[in-house]
Amino acid sequence: MNLIERAKETAVWLQQKLGEGIETAIILGSGLGDLADDIRDAVRIPYKDIPYFPVSTAIGHKGNLVCGMLGNKKVLAMQGRFHYYEGYMMQEVTFPIRVFSFYGIKHLIVSNAAGGMNPDYHVGDLMIIKDHINLMPNPLIGQNMEELGPRFPDMTRAYDPEMIKMAEEVARELEIKIHKGVYVGSTGPTFETPAEYKYFSAIGGDVCGMSTVPEVITARHAGIRIFGMSVVSNEAYTFGEDYKNDGEDVLIEGKKAAVKMTAIVKGLINRL
Repeated sequence: MNLIERAKETAVWLQQKLGEGIETAIILGSGLGDLADDIRDAVRIPYKDIPYFPVSTAIGHKGNLVCGMLGNKKVLAMQGRFHYYEGYMMQEVTFPIRVFSFYGIKHLIVSNAAGGMNPDYHVGDLMIIKDHINLMPNPLIGQNMEELGPRFPDMTRAYDPEMIKMAEEVARELEIKIHKGVYVGSTGPTFETPAEYKYFSAIGGDVCGMSTVPEVITARHAGIRIFGMSVVSNEAYTFGEDYKNDGEDVLIEGKKAAVKMTAIVKGLINRL
């Protein structure tokens, strides 16, 4: 069974469980899974119960697909994602996006916890992703399946300008400080060296992480509109003697910022 057949079968399975007519999906990154607790009338399905779905092994990723009402819209939310560093192939990392496409998803909201390289960014800040730099294997490498999307998808505006504008309006109304910048995606699983942070910053990055980019590329391939947001979980430009990256700190800061992110995501969804 090829990728298209597996994705279609999974989409049909989800439609039978959850119904049709859902147009917005959300991917919740490290420490951000609590946003799903705000979903009303929620139905939770563990990834292990979904046909052909991988299982999330990353810390802070609960591994559930949650369906219900957020704001005034019915949504699908992934509590945790799949990463290349977990040992999954890129087709496995991005398989949920293929399923979402056949399910009928039109809007994808992606989130992550990321290292802040811009000196104006501080722990707990939010950044709207306006663009990205991909330092991972491209998930579209290999034979193209025209039913999934074009051979050479345009990435000029990978992050939807209209959705960005709406989110900025919501943030202003809620008086939530927000940045707008470039996300650098690398494979991990090691945190970056000081030299790598400086390199990522020099090539145009504001924050960096180990996810998001493969999903965004795959979603654009499928013609899905995307909005992305990063939570700054550490300040990767202050390298004193005591500086070190800590995975637990990432989760803690993600949880603290999830309240602000939830408010913005709700407001954005209400405007879609």
